[in-house]
Amino acid sequence: METNENQTTQNTTQNTPPKKKWLKRKLGDTLPVLYVKTFLLLLLGQYIGYGLLYGISFILNTISPSIVESNAWITGEMYAEFIGIWIVFLIALAVFKKNHSILACVGPAAKGNNLIQLGIGIALGFGMNGFCILIASLNKDISLYFDSFRPISFVLIFIVVFIQSSAEELVCRCYLFQKLIKSYKNPLVAIIGNSLFFALLHLMNPGITIWSFLNIMLVGILFSIVVYYRNSLWCVCAIHAAWNFTQNILFGLPNSGLVVPYSVFKIDAGSATDSFAYNVAFGVEGTILACVVLLIVSVALYFWYNKHLQQKS
Repeated sequence: METNENQTTQNTTQNTPPKKKWLKRKLGDTLPVLYVKTFLLLLLGQYIGYGLLYGISFILNTISPSIVESNAWITGEMYAEFIGIWIVFLIALAVFKKNHSILACVGPAAKGNNLIQLGIGIALGFGMNGFCILIASLNKDISLYFDSFRPISFVLIFIVVFIQSSAEELVCRCYLFQKLIKSYKNPLVAIIGNSLFFALLHLMNPGITIWSFLNIMLVGILFSIVVYYRNSLWCVCAIHAAWNFTQNILFGLPNSGLVVPYSVFKIDAGSATDSFAYNVAFGVEGTILACVVLLIVSVALYFWYNKHLQQKS
């Protein structure tokens, strides 16, 4: 027989309302704090990358100034600075034990990280961006002409573009995405949360508009769908790199508002016009067309992945 004291304790326990989820979640795992932590790590990585490239450029300038002054070097340097982000985030993932599971998403141990997914990503990135550029050209929004093709520069610049693109994916679709999905459990928080952060990072880019902001958000959502369903960081790194390389290096168009000095083709800037398919200041990314293409591909992949998973189960 229970005493009155035990009965009172039991009643008190039963009547105590459960703690809200946001109270159980540690402060460091909340969305705003994760944004701040991610941004600070990103900022540190950019400073380190800039310092490394500055040092290399300084040494090369004393040996052969013509190399440092070339269009290919200047272009490659803009992208290669992102190596600092790789360094900082890999250290953060390796040093702290709670981040080791996230580190596993980077290498071949992750099921979706393979050469097939890498190839699919390159084809998808080139296909989506190439389609947008084709429509802009057919609509006479842009006029392109051949400038030059230097095989060694072409290959080396693709490598550094991959470094830059994959660094952004490491930050958003790996580190931040995994942190959010572990903290909030609901995948929508991770998908929307990292995509918004990705878009906010581009707010200071020249020529940013509502359409270009929406475009970058949709890019983040598309990439997040691939990572969530396929567990393939490699695939989204390849899509991102192929997208950037196609418009910036291959066709000489603005990449998120930024134009580089080296490209295979050049745009006749004087004849470029704004339309549903091209934005003079931001490129094909700041358009209704690009948003529609990204939305269609995102929805198609979502339904395809769901169907594929149902067939497996």
